[in-house]
Amino acid sequence: MTLLIQSIHWLVGVIVLAEALNKLERTGPTRAGLCKRERLLEWLKAIAWGLMAIGGAGAVITPLMQQMDVPSLQDMCILLGSAVLIVRTRIKEG
Repeated sequence: MTLLIQSIHWLVGVIVLAEALNKLERTGPTRAGLCKRERLLEWLKAIAWGLMAIGGAGAVITPLMQQMDVPSLQDMCILLGSAVLIVRTRIKEG
């Protein structure tokens, strides 16, 4: 059961990391021509996707560590929920 949980954690980490890096690449908080509100929103988006990328990367590299801990239920729920929303959005986009 532990291996299954760790495998799911790793897989959703890959999904979240890939999507976060994709979205982070598209943000442009320093782009010219933005008003203050738009610039603030871009910075917030960049910070949020950056944090998501760090969380996803943590899940991806966990199996490479010497001492592997079983992810907590909280970690699993956050990453799995994010991955489900990402996949849902991609399916909806067609």
